[in-house]
Amino acid sequence: MEDEVSLLQIVVLALIQGVSEFLPISSSAHLILPATLTGWPDQRLAFDVAVHAGTLLAAIVYFRRELGGFAASGVALLMCGARDENTALLVRLAVATLPIAVAGAVFKAPIEAHLRTTTVIGATTLIFGLALWWADSRRNKDGGDAGSLPTFGQALLIGAAQALALLPGTSRAGVTIAAALALGFARTNALRFSFLLAIPTIAGAALFTAFEAGSGAALPWLDLALGFAVAAACAFICIGAFIRFVERIGMAPFAIYRVLLGAALLLFF
Repeated sequence: MEDEVSLLQIVVLALIQGVSEFLPISSSAHLILPATLTGWPDQRLAFDVAVHAGTLLAAIVYFRRELGGFAASGVALLMCGARDENTALLVRLAVATLPIAVAGAVFKAPIEAHLRTTTVIGATTLIFGLALWWADSRRNKDGGDAGSLPTFGQALLIGAAQALALLPGTSRAGVTIAAALALGFARTNALRFSFLLAIPTIAGAALFTAFEAGSGAALPWLDLALGFAVAAACAFICIGAFIRFVERIGMAPFAIYRVLLGAALLLFF
C-alpha cells in the first residue's frame, strides 16, 4: 500500500510548482529539498499532471489576449490567406518547440533514470545561474534589442536552449530567457517569448506524463483538484509579478540565488 500524501505536502509542492515553473530558479532543484528534508512519500505522476495543468491554465489566462490574437489570425490565414505578425510569431513558436519535442522523445527516459541526482541538480543550478547572469549583463552592456519577433534562426536557438531544460536543475524559463537575452532581446520581449513558448511545452509534458500515469488505481481527485488550483493561482500571480520585477531590477537576484542554492546542494546534500 502506498503512503498517503498529506495536505501539507500537496499545498507545498503545488506552491513550489506554481512559483518555479515561470521563474528562472528550477522546479527540480526546489522539489528535491522537501523530499530530502522531510522524507515525504512520492506524490505520483497523476499529481505532477495536475500541477502542470494548473500552471498551463495560468499561462493561458494571463496571455489570453495574445492567444486570442493567434486564433483570429489563424482563422484569417485559413479563410483568406492573410498573414500578420501573430501568424509569424506562432510559426516561430512552433519552430522553437521542435527541439525539446525531439530531445524529450530521445533523452527523457535515460536522463530521468541516471541524472536526477542532487549532484547533477546542484551543478546545473549553479552553472545555468551564472549563464543567466552573463546573458543579462551582456544585454545591459550592449543595450541592444532584437525586437519582439525573433528570426527563424533565433527561434531555433532558443528552442535548442529549451531542450537543455531536460537536465534536472536547468530551469526551462531560465535557459530560454538567458538565450533570448544573449541574442540581444530586451528583457520584456525575452520574457514574453519564453512564457508563450511555455504553453505548448507544458501542454506536451503534461500530456506525455498523463500517458505515463495511465489509468491504474483510483485517483485521489480531491488532492489533484487542490494541487491544480493552488499551482494555477500561484503561477498566475508569479507571471505578472516576475515581469514587473525583471523590468525594474533585472535577472541578477535570481542568478545570485541560483548560485547560492547550487553551491548549497553540492556542499550539504
